[in-house]
Parts: sequence; structure tokens; C-alpha cells
Amino acid sequence: MHRRVPPDWPVCPIDRAGVLHVRTITHTGGGPDKTILLAARYLHDTPYWPAAAYLHPPGDPGFAVVRRRADLLDCPVIGIRDRGPLDLAVLPPLLALCRHLRIRIWHGHGLKPNLIGLLLRRFHPMKLVATTHGWTVRGARLALYYAIDRRCLRFYDHVISVSDDLHEWVRQLGVPAERCSLVHNGIDEQAFRRQFPPPRSPLRGARQVPEDRLVIGAVGRLSAEKGFDVLIRALPAVLAHGTDVELWIAGEGEARAALQALIERLGLSARVTLLGFVEDTVALFHAFDVFVLSSRREALPNVLLEAMAMSVPVVATRVAGVPAVIRDGDNGLLCAPGDSDGLAACVRRMAGDPTLRNRLAHAARQSIEQRFTLAGRMRLEREIYDGLLARAALDESRALRYKTGL
Repeated sequence: MHRRVPPDWPVCPIDRAGVLHVRTITHTGGGPDKTILLAARYLHDTPYWPAAAYLHPPGDPGFAVVRRRADLLDCPVIGIRDRGPLDLAVLPPLLALCRHLRIRIWHGHGLKPNLIGLLLRRFHPMKLVATTHGWTVRGARLALYYAIDRRCLRFYDHVISVSDDLHEWVRQLGVPAERCSLVHNGIDEQAFRRQFPPPRSPLRGARQVPEDRLVIGAVGRLSAEKGFDVLIRALPAVLAHGTDVELWIAGEGEARAALQALIERLGLSARVTLLGFVEDTVALFHAFDVFVLSSRREALPNVLLEAMAMSVPVVATRVAGVPAVIRDGDNGLLCAPGDSDGLAACVRRMAGDPTLRNRLAHAARQSIEQRFTLAGRMRLEREIYDGLLARAALDESRALRYKTGL
């Protein structure tokens, strides 16, 4: 598995331990990619040197967005062309990359990276770390993939889970307690911040939103597990009570055509807009009066934390790791997943009570500052790396003593 190194590959400093985050993405990626790229700056003054290897479809224009974002955040990114789950041609370049960067820690994010890490460790010694972000998509083939992923995790040196339910799931797989950790997602609370009360948003002006109308916002991949169809179905019940609102949904995905058809069938074309991909999420949150997470399945979504950090009052479904973040009536409102009536009731309550919105927005921001900062997350992640390399050094010392008979 030897391969000539491309001239544009980065170089790891000789005095730093290389950490390679590996993930499979399509289009512009998702929440985990924000964490991977943003986290690099928190390791700049440490013994670790982070980089990211992304397996992506050839010619995917979304990867250019990921690379541009990485450049702004000073995170080295290497693209590996990947033609699907069974494409083993990604193995030689990944092995060459590990050797070139002298990778000490392979940090996998998802099935294929986790499986590849196990295979490559036979050819390049390194510690294996995996982060579980949740198995949210359903289907027979994907169920098989996830089953394989869960088997892989048992052989990893450490498994990080981003929510309490995932942490318990990993423990049930048989991963020993000393090899798994709960590390919640975190947000750069300085990057995601706005004045309170917020100034007038340029996006609202550009879209000619009436002064007194509320904008309900949602962000995520347009796919079934995000529950955007439930949110759209909830809107007529909100409007029927005389609440002047419109709904913006930002994101791309395979459900776009079906969602647009639903909007037209319900006669909501003047009130619901599918914005497509929006790169500047901070500007987007500035435009929202209320943020809604309507997901049927989630782990602990970054977009929820971003909205809270931006002091946008939140309505969310009671799924997976969300209740660990949102305390109903304290720093947000919760409803059952898939319940359009319950979602409509929460949105009406939020829309009709400015005092409630202000109180929940302030409490949401405090929750981020106290419990969900990216700096706090990265301290925990670095402690895991420290422990793994300390044990590796001890094992190497013991092996050397055994070999020399000392």
C-alpha cells in the first residue's frame, strides 16, 4: 500500500503528534464537520497537530465549500475521492497520508472511517478514537452498515458519544467504561453571538418581511428524520389563530421536492420558503425570531446549540440528547416528535408572548456559556488523547525492556 505523496499535502511539525479526523461526506457536510473544523484552533498551542481527511464523491461541488470553510479556520483538509461504501481505492491514499503526517491518533466519524481505521492500524501504528454522532437515518441497507459500525467500536481504543443516549448505547455494545466517554457537542460562543435585543436583520429587509411579522426558522438536511414535513403541517394551525408568521427552512437534501409539493398542497407558498444551502448561518440566526428543531431522530445537533448561543428562543422535539440541553419552560419549549398539533401549540405560545421569548432566549445563551462551549469540549477531548498516548508510551517502554532483557 505505498503511494507517492501529492505535493499539496500538508506537513505535520516534527514536535507535534498528528491527529487525523476522518469522515465521509456529501454536499457541504453537517454538524460534525463544523466541530471538526472549528476544533483545530483549540489544539494549535498543544502537543497535537490536527488535520481532516474527507471521503467525498468525485466532482461533488459541496466539498469546495468545506475546503473554503477549513481554510478560514486554519484546519488542514485533504480530500479523498470516494465512489461509495465498497470503494476500497481509498485505502492506499489514506495509509500514505497517515505515514506522511506521522499520525498518532486516528479519529473516525462514521462507519467507513471506523472500519478503515481498524484495517490501517495493521500497517501503521496509531491509537483509534471514534465519535458517535447518532444513527438517525433508517433503511435496511443502512441498518446493516450501522450494525457493522457498532461492531467496529468494540475494538477502538476510545469511543466518544455526544449525547447521553448514545453513551448508554455504546456501553451496551460491550465497550468497557474506561474506553468510552460522554462529551457533549460544543459551540464557539464568541462566533455565535448577537446583541440583545437584536438589531434589524438585513436578510429580513432583503426578503421584505413586514415589521411586525415573526420569522420561524429551521436549519438542517432536507430528509425524513428532520421532520420538516411535521413543521410545515403545523403552520396552518398557527396561522389560524391569527399569528402573523412565516417559516424559513435552510438546507438541501433528497426531500426538497416532496416538501415543496407539501407546501403548495397546503396553500402555504406565501408563508413557507425553502432557502436552500445558506453558508452564513450567523446572519441567518440574526433573522429568526424563533428557532424550531422538528426532528424525529437526533443525537445532539449543533444547529440547536448555535440557535441557543445566538439567543434565539427554541422550540424542539423531545428526542435523544435534546432534553439534556432544553429544559421545558426554562430555556426552551419541548414537544413530542412527529406531533404537528403539539408543535403548533408551542410555536403559538412562543409567538404570542414576547416576554417568554426574551426570557427563554437569555436562559438559552446562559446554558451554552455554562455547559456547551467548544473550549470545554476540547479540554475533555485532549484529556482523552493525553491518556491514550501516555498508555502507548508505557507500552512501548515495556516492550523495549522485554526486548532488551532489562
